[in-house]
Amino acid sequence: MTASWRFSTLADRHRALGSKLEDWSGMGTAWTYDKDADEEYTAIRTKAGLMDVSGLKKVHITGPHASHLIDLATTRDVEKIYPGKSAYACMLNEAGKFTDDCILYRTGPNAWMVVHGSGTGHEELQRAAMGRDVSLRFDDNLHDLSLQGPTAVDYLAKHVPGIRDLPYFHHMQTQLFGFPVMISRTGYTGERGYEIFCRGQDAGTIWDRILDEGKSAGIIPCRFTTLDMLRVESYLLFYPYDNSQKYPFENEGPGDTLWELGLDFTVSPGKTGFRGAEEHYRLKGKERFKIYGVLLDGKEPADEGAPVYRDGKKVGVVTCAMYSPLVKKSMGIARLDVDCAVKDTKLEIRNKSGSIKATAQPLPFDDPKKTKRTAKG
Repeated sequence: MTASWRFSTLADRHRALGSKLEDWSGMGTAWTYDKDADEEYTAIRTKAGLMDVSGLKKVHITGPHASHLIDLATTRDVEKIYPGKSAYACMLNEAGKFTDDCILYRTGPNAWMVVHGSGTGHEELQRAAMGRDVSLRFDDNLHDLSLQGPTAVDYLAKHVPGIRDLPYFHHMQTQLFGFPVMISRTGYTGERGYEIFCRGQDAGTIWDRILDEGKSAGIIPCRFTTLDMLRVESYLLFYPYDNSQKYPFENEGPGDTLWELGLDFTVSPGKTGFRGAEEHYRLKGKERFKIYGVLLDGKEPADEGAPVYRDGKKVGVVTCAMYSPLVKKSMGIARLDVDCAVKDTKLEIRNKSGSIKATAQPLPFDDPKKTKRTAKG
């Protein structure tokens, strides 16, 4: 059996751009194009870029017990999420350890869509659905085109009435080029951006038209892995690449707490009763590491998985790194010992090519107050 069992209708377009369609989460995904990724990064930071992120898994949940299922499986207070609103949430196992993150979209009183990555989100939802009056349906026809960057709203405003008034983490049912779509003001770049959920049979036309009409405004197609550059600056984690599934502790099974990952904000204040809740609260203050930023001297980026040292002792590992051609700095996301996750702590990154001096810095590097992604008008 081949690794990829899910297919984007945009596959031929990605191949034409030079992609070999590497597998991600069961779908052939554009990890590479025949051009410099810096161009795509710069487009998203200064203009706009269009990505196919259809490899994200979409699960529709409907029925009288739909909200109860979401309440049990995720960290958010579902009663605060009304139709048209969405929320970023996490899922935990019984040990209080992170298993997946997701965005919850409430599409009606008893209707939700959960979009998650390559963790066990679907399985967690299925477990929560056992014995309840609810229907779960995995939807691979639904494609997700992500238009990200400061000029994305200017382009969409020509075609979608009211798009400028759509607040951050809200969505609308509408039409684009005459096709039925759901447009969500979300993304994974740290910029003001939109995700366009459309039928597979419409994705090609929508993709082509945005790129054709948007070319003069600097909108270009972007590979999936350009997100690695953007997420380092914007403190966006990517399962399992920042997790102990990839960087295990000696003599311990995989699994990280939300306190360690800096994702404890996804637990609605005072919420109990979700899977792993008791262990989650018990593990506060027992962090084995902290996700933190590292700022390197010079232009060389850290190797993925490069060990981090302080005074000759290994104190962490770099999980994702980049050099920004815009701010002219080399930076990374790291898993650091708790006492090293302090601003300006002097560190040493040991690349295969040699050692690089660095300092610990809080995340995010870019737009810490989230003014870009939440901008109005």
